[in-house]
Amino acid sequence: MTAALAPQKPEGRGRTGGTGADDPHETPGIGALARAYVERVRGGELGVLPAVLGLVVLCAFFAVLRPVFLTELNFANLLTQGAGSIAIAMGLVFLLLLGEIDLSAGYASGVCAAVLAILLTDHGWPWYGAVAAAMLTGVAIGLLLGLLVAKVGIPSFVVTLAAFLGFQGIVLILLKEGTNISIEDKTILAIANDNLSPALGWVLLAVCVAAYAAVQFRANGNRRSRGLPTSPPALIALRLGTAVVLGGLAVYLLNQERSRNVIVDSLKGVPIVVPVIGALLVIGTFVLQRTSFGLHIYAVGGSAEGARRAGINVAFIRISAFVICSAMAAVGGIIAASRGNSVDPNTGGSNVLLLAVGGAVIGGTSLFGGRGRVIDAVLGGMVVAVIQNGMGLMGYSSGVKYAVTGSVLLVAAGVDALSRRRAAQR
Repeated sequence: MTAALAPQKPEGRGRTGGTGADDPHETPGIGALARAYVERVRGGELGVLPAVLGLVVLCAFFAVLRPVFLTELNFANLLTQGAGSIAIAMGLVFLLLLGEIDLSAGYASGVCAAVLAILLTDHGWPWYGAVAAAMLTGVAIGLLLGLLVAKVGIPSFVVTLAAFLGFQGIVLILLKEGTNISIEDKTILAIANDNLSPALGWVLLAVCVAAYAAVQFRANGNRRSRGLPTSPPALIALRLGTAVVLGGLAVYLLNQERSRNVIVDSLKGVPIVVPVIGALLVIGTFVLQRTSFGLHIYAVGGSAEGARRAGINVAFIRISAFVICSAMAAVGGIIAASRGNSVDPNTGGSNVLLLAVGGAVIGGTSLFGGRGRVIDAVLGGMVVAVIQNGMGLMGYSSGVKYAVTGSVLLVAAGVDALSRRRAAQR
């Protein structure tokens, strides 16, 4: 009788099901976490999985067909070629999370690059003053676009399409209908053309791994103090080991001599633009995932009306996202000016917008809002860079590159739509 009245243990909460622990506060095992991840994937939460798989498959494909793809020189070229578009894509992530779009981001970067070049070359400004002016130009552009969308109520597609045409004209006006302005400032040119010393590259890796470990242990400590499940030590060790192996391999390859004439000029070390993109990634990730502002962006992207009823200033969030997007476009313009050693009317034009939007979406950021991370822009941007670089090594024309990149973007958008449908069904 006593046994019959005793509380019964819920099904699926034992060691063989549920979270893999009897106590909801107990640390789940690796097996339980793996099963939970598989369930999330089956439920439509793909995250960065498609981008990572695509990156691996593309690298293997081009490495087999063109072995030169795996050389140290080409690896360094990959990182520098995609840096400008990746910076712009990082800013676009903030807008895409809201379900908005900025079609003018490419030419906005061109306007900021033109301001930088004119102040440096024509007016003799120091590099830090010219960079500050270029960044302020990006902020002003974002503020204008944000006000038109959030306060006036014009759809972002229309506003940014008009800005796309307008900024193209402004670039022509600033550059006097086609003038090419060369940049000679050594600090600006170093961003996309110079490298860290080999020793400094290893120091940078050690600092990054140590910081990553500190973040992992601190997060576990915070969850433990709040009575929440923590990550098992084996999983933390696996994450740190992966970071050490991949980072160490990358630094080792980049520290190899890449110059064909060592006597004239030695070329080795991590490109300076890599830690620049890394710093932007850390800052953007912190803002989105560790601040109330970032949580409000996700909330507005999930349901603007629900966020408004919860007391969130939706207009402020939208304006801020446009400002961040255009400021990151300015960073992309500065990187492009550094890499090209000059600014011309094509800076920020051509396929820059396609590559930036493609990078964000291919990386896993949803076009429907509410889902995405800054890391998506980096992974997606690398996928696009691999496509462009690999097909260039195989001798394909620009038309074929555009067609393939557009097809990959369409596939990524389709995967996003299908995963959302799958998640809604489950």
